[in-house]
Amino acid sequence: MANQEWKNGTVVTEFILLDFGNGPELDCLLFLMFLSIYFVTITGNTCIIALVVVNQHLHTPMYFFLGNLACLEICYSSNILPRMVLSYGGGDRRISVRGCFTQYYFFGCLAAAECYLLAVMSYDRYLAVCEPLHYPSRMDTKLCLRLSAASWVSGFLSNSILMFLISNLDFCGPNEIDHFFCDSLAVMKLSCSDTQVAGFVTSVVAGVCSLPPFLLTFSSYLYIIVTVVRIPAATGRKKAFSTCSSHLIVVILFYWSILAVYVLPSHDTHILPNKVFSAFYTILTPLVNPLIYSLRNKEIKKALQK
Repeated sequence: MANQEWKNGTVVTEFILLDFGNGPELDCLLFLMFLSIYFVTITGNTCIIALVVVNQHLHTPMYFFLGNLACLEICYSSNILPRMVLSYGGGDRRISVRGCFTQYYFFGCLAAAECYLLAVMSYDRYLAVCEPLHYPSRMDTKLCLRLSAASWVSGFLSNSILMFLISNLDFCGPNEIDHFFCDSLAVMKLSCSDTQVAGFVTSVVAGVCSLPPFLLTFSSYLYIIVTVVRIPAATGRKKAFSTCSSHLIVVILFYWSILAVYVLPSHDTHILPNKVFSAFYTILTPLVNPLIYSLRNKEIKKALQK
């Protein structure tokens, strides 16, 4: 390990990610599993983007936001899975401090952007189901572009302050991160600096990035459910809810896994569950998004067949 002398200890210049803590006998199996997951994730989301771009029938706000989500999932997955694949394939679990901070920065930015984008998609479904007559005029091309840009920009700006604080922490002791990626909580545990300010800002940023989008998403679906229930014909109710059921599944999976990680009372005594739940929103969600939208969406099926 390359270290430099610092006072009575050493300055850490690289971390070791322990991943899931499996022995060498399982490395080959995990290498093949994560490589397959990454391949399917990239292929599926790229296919959705291609379908949305090429097929004229999919040039609607709903599929425009879906294409943005697929692009985000590609970036999200590419930020974490390639390092895991190389780690299990070559056995080298080292990552430089700068590389670790870079991975965390993009993870935090993309996670925040996904929260905002899911909220935008729920608002789009609210307008389509609850106010169908005004939908074409309200959700026009300019608004779609603005909402999409705002989701991406807000996600990348929201994590900048926290990234600045974490990158200025001192690391002079243990360098083993008991996680499969550079999460802020796991990294701050290794710092020999005072992390109270960084921890407080982490809570504030997490609240700002997750609570308002969650409330907007929840409110949108509450109005959607009320509107759908009032539809007299059963076929009409089924058709209306089918347009947003796929999005609802993604939202539940994403928010449920995030809340399961950050609501746990002690991160020290629940390390393995934290890793498992973290895998849901970092690995599983990008994987299942194209599968959910492809299997449950008739227009995507038709475009794929063509």
